[in-house]
Amino acid sequence: MSERTNFIDFIRIFARSGHGGAGSRHFMRNKLTAMGGPDGGDGGRGGHIILKGNAQLWTLLHLRYYKNVLAENGENGSKNNCTGRDGKDIIIEVPLGTIARDEETGELEAEILEDGQEIVWMRGGRGGLGNSNFATPTNQAPDHAQPGEEGVEGWKMLELKVLADVGLVGFPNAGKSTLLSVITAAKPKIANYAFTTLTPQLGMVEYRDGKSFCIADLPGIIEGAAEGRGLGHRFLRHIERNAILLFLIPADSNDHKKEFEILRNELEQYNPEMLQKEFIIAVSKSDMLDDELKEAIAAELPANIPHVFISSVTNKGLSELKDALWDTLNK
Repeated sequence: MSERTNFIDFIRIFARSGHGGAGSRHFMRNKLTAMGGPDGGDGGRGGHIILKGNAQLWTLLHLRYYKNVLAENGENGSKNNCTGRDGKDIIIEVPLGTIARDEETGELEAEILEDGQEIVWMRGGRGGLGNSNFATPTNQAPDHAQPGEEGVEGWKMLELKVLADVGLVGFPNAGKSTLLSVITAAKPKIANYAFTTLTPQLGMVEYRDGKSFCIADLPGIIEGAAEGRGLGHRFLRHIERNAILLFLIPADSNDHKKEFEILRNELEQYNPEMLQKEFIIAVSKSDMLDDELKEAIAAELPANIPHVFISSVTNKGLSELKDALWDTLNK
């Protein structure tokens, strides 16, 4: 994965907007009127396919089984100048940052950036005019009406360009790759030496009720990363857009507070705006700790930053961690 690669959550669908209803070709006939004028109504419009931004969504996972999106056709017009009913629109809710493209041409067709923003992505066909629209002083009994317009159809792509909602920050061997492999479907290569993870690993964390968010394990920071040593800049650029930074500090660290401060200072030197993000500290490998040791470590950690004791091996504290991340993302 190159340093410019954003994480792309990607869905391919076949979509068709509704056809417009045909206009009616009808003449008024009742017991009082044997040869009345034209009274054919117009056809209804076909259903649109609309994209709508939803800030509560973080991924396109909820659309993975949404393969054929077919909007309803408009109803044909009928006698007595009755207009046909419009086809029902289909609204597809997507996370902010979603772009829609045509698969064949690659053309960008829509981009959703705000909560509640609605874009008519594929217009339904217009309904045809009934014959009552075509009456003129010289042609008072027009015998033709318009057919409805066709809808549009094609294979489409929805892409979400995000760079993860949560960035994992920690020294090499803090257990980031192991944590990622346990709480997501990502399969990072794991080995016990510095700089195992050379490119960001991304994974989707499935939360409750079909909700999910994206977490990235980033190459380990080393002191001096801000000056460009090691993978410094390439890595730090990846976390500029994360909403939350999750600091992973192993339970067997010699000085938990110092380790956190070093990581925090690296971020500050690189870009002081990093410190505006939400922080959470996870103490990893904590299956080896008893309550007394936990209290001692908790006392070392900054009081204003929430912390969770976790163990990726025994799954201890992982649901607490997911809750904390989800709640912080949705503040």
